[in-house]
Amino acid sequence: LPPQFSGLLGTVYRRGNLSFTRDGNSLLSPVGNRISLFDLKNNKCETLPLATRLNIVCVGLSPDGSLAILIDEEGAALLVSLIGKCVIHQFYFHKPVHSVSFSPDGKKFVVTKDNLAYLYHAPGKKREFNAFVLDKTYYGPYDETTCIDWTDDSKCFAVGSKDMSTWVFGAERWENLIYYSLGGHKDVIVACFFEENSLDLYTISQDAALCVWQCDTELDGLKPMPPKDAAKKAAEDDEELLEEPKGEEIHGKADPSEQETRNKVKYSRVAKYFFNKEGDFNNLTAAAYHKKTHLLVTGFASGIFHLHELPEFNLIHSLSISDQRIASISINCTGDWIAFGCSGLGQLLVWEWQSESYVLKQQGHFNSMVSLAYSPDGQYIVTGGEDGKVKVWNTSSSFCFVTFTEHNSGVTAVTFTSTGYVVLSASLDGTVRAFDLHRYRNFRTFTSPRPSQFSCLAVDSSGEIVAAGSQDSFEIFIWSMQSGRLLDVLAGHEGPISNLSFNPMKCVLASASWDKTVKLWDMLDSWRTKETLIMNSDVLVVAFRPDGKELAVAALNGQITFWDHENAVQTGSIEGRHDLQMGRKELDKITAKQAAKGKSFTTLCYSADGQSILAGGLSKFVCIYNVKEQILMKKFEISCNHSLDAMEEYLDRRKMTEFGSMALIDEGGGGDEGVAIPLPGVKRGDMSYRHFKPEIRVTCVRFCPTGRSWAATTTEGLLLYSLDSGLIFDPFELDIDVTPSNIRKTLSQKEYTMAIVMAFKLNEKKLIQEVIEGVPSSEVDVVCSSLPDLYVEKLLEFLASAFETSCHLEFYLIWAHKLLMLHGQKLKTRSVQLLPVIQFLQKSIQRHFEDVSKLCEWNIYNIKYVLAISQQRGMKRPAEETPGDEEELDSDSDYLM
Repeated sequence: LPPQFSGLLGTVYRRGNLSFTRDGNSLLSPVGNRISLFDLKNNKCETLPLATRLNIVCVGLSPDGSLAILIDEEGAALLVSLIGKCVIHQFYFHKPVHSVSFSPDGKKFVVTKDNLAYLYHAPGKKREFNAFVLDKTYYGPYDETTCIDWTDDSKCFAVGSKDMSTWVFGAERWENLIYYSLGGHKDVIVACFFEENSLDLYTISQDAALCVWQCDTELDGLKPMPPKDAAKKAAEDDEELLEEPKGEEIHGKADPSEQETRNKVKYSRVAKYFFNKEGDFNNLTAAAYHKKTHLLVTGFASGIFHLHELPEFNLIHSLSISDQRIASISINCTGDWIAFGCSGLGQLLVWEWQSESYVLKQQGHFNSMVSLAYSPDGQYIVTGGEDGKVKVWNTSSSFCFVTFTEHNSGVTAVTFTSTGYVVLSASLDGTVRAFDLHRYRNFRTFTSPRPSQFSCLAVDSSGEIVAAGSQDSFEIFIWSMQSGRLLDVLAGHEGPISNLSFNPMKCVLASASWDKTVKLWDMLDSWRTKETLIMNSDVLVVAFRPDGKELAVAALNGQITFWDHENAVQTGSIEGRHDLQMGRKELDKITAKQAAKGKSFTTLCYSADGQSILAGGLSKFVCIYNVKEQILMKKFEISCNHSLDAMEEYLDRRKMTEFGSMALIDEGGGGDEGVAIPLPGVKRGDMSYRHFKPEIRVTCVRFCPTGRSWAATTTEGLLLYSLDSGLIFDPFELDIDVTPSNIRKTLSQKEYTMAIVMAFKLNEKKLIQEVIEGVPSSEVDVVCSSLPDLYVEKLLEFLASAFETSCHLEFYLIWAHKLLMLHGQKLKTRSVQLLPVIQFLQKSIQRHFEDVSKLCEWNIYNIKYVLAISQQRGMKRPAEETPGDEEELDSDSDYLM
């Protein structure tokens, strides 16, 4: 069964608005064309298994938290169920949408595009479905609309515009309020907010000005329009709708006549405040308002945010959280947590303003990721990026828990040592650094005698020898991890070193170079070259099989060749160039088919069992091949995001004009012709453009040592694919008598071994769990000894996955202990095949060990403290007791409480 997409790490926010869920404990963040859900209470992150065609620009969340509307750059919308995590409906708005907002009662939602506001019926709470039915179209603003806010009873909504006006519209036709236009600003309206249970309004503009508007009518004072007048008024609206043929139109006028304003709702401006101090001009970019606590949060282009209490405009506090503009702000339902998104650096912050502490502080690599490596137990992933940062991620929570910033230039390679507690990274700044994951510090820095840019890195299985290849001096440098000294410099290659790999079973280093050779160096034999393998093309990457008996080599001609390195014999090859299936960039002068002739795989990795090999390169596909049969098993499309370049094989004819592609025109270029000519060899888009599209590519792929998942660093971020077989019926040696009722019957008759075998034949996880947990702990020893060898491996694999979710820790530890003790010798003979399962089990047990050991250490410390206090009291008892002692005891007991 192929792995499924399971998560996106390395990128936490791209652009668009942040939204808290109804309970206020989770946060929805748009990440490119996907959406991530951050569970702040349980410290977990999940990326929903759905994607839009382009980057998401706005998200609308229903009040009950069950539905979300995701709208991309071109106005294509997805209606998503957050409960089932699936797409319910697709809709196209034909033009870019600026904002979307559900009414508080969940019956309607408003979408703004161009200078119009559209009111739609929302999907009902009953078993019915209104698929984006248009109710009304509102005309009024003269320029593009920017923001929306609803009154608490869903009777009216306000829309801000770039023409510096704010319009209040009735969701129904009210006799005394159909529309109302508010001015008073000198810049674009960024946000508008109604006061709680009121028509009073706050409007905020980009020049950091706040206007307070008071309404002479309460919400209860809105009068429904008589049916006759409503029909007459609707008949007067004779202009045609822009998009949809149905729905009612409401036309606003900026200067209504005196007759029209009589007996209508009136607004008056009662105050105007300015955020900027004298001479300190700073664009206001985002704002959010919590109605119950009257808390206004405003974000600025310089990364500063202010907290004010309205309507008095009292400053609570002001802080700088970033050096980039704050793109989005959201407040949770209780008003305690404030979320900030900074699109420039890809930062996501959740701030608890009362305690002045971070609930969440995450940032991805703001330049592309280049390399990744799994820890030996598969629990952590380390990534290196062109921003010079090394980040370590937890695969179960999807959060980054440490960032190392010591490198001064782009990181080219990262790896873990065999212990899993040391991370090594090579960089173009001429250093290889070793980081300690216990103390989170850089404890070794390896350098070369002459400054060299390191392009690749490898560490041997013992973790003692570190090797790095140079791309300018064509040499390989060998250091000792213990002493940090340079042991030797291996010369012999005549071109830049492209890749290094150590044999997992022997102390042999394979080095790949652009000089069309792969050299094998024996580390124990005075660093002499053991063998040189001659290739037909420049070699880009080498990888050893986990058992060390085979070497895979990818070259510039698109071929993957397999070698028996002991005898220097080629055992097979795969012609992979056509499997890459290149896309055509918007500015390419040649077709994708012609461009593919110069493309090849740039990263390789064997699966944990060594039977398959993963390969990726400059395309949106990752290929997985069967090594023995040398055939393509599956192609994974890592992205469907058309906001990236080189996604399509053919150019879009709709973007072609008589002057060439519209992509050649740099909008607002200000030049004589406005036509952009790219620099040759640029892979990530020319930074001199006002707008450029990053090219889709896979820079590194790695298999998890547990064999359950693999990861790829791409333009989109760090993508994880795992074997999630929870909903798949996959029986094993099934026969007609194996049914759930028969299994439960066998279990009730205390035939435990037979029940376990039958449960594994049916292979349903919940049923296996029921049977295992139905076995008394005293019988585990007997059951394990009588279990057939075939099912021991399956039971170990089940125990590894059960450890991650079950609370019966001791019970499952007894099972694991008995199985390994009784079947250890037999399992050892098949250690290579069983290694992924054992590592999966080790990863699960290790995670529990870390949690329990921390708890135990804390408890031991507390008990020692209590004993020390009680001994002090015991020594003082014979002496005279004073009132001061009693007071001291009380204060100590208060501290312990």
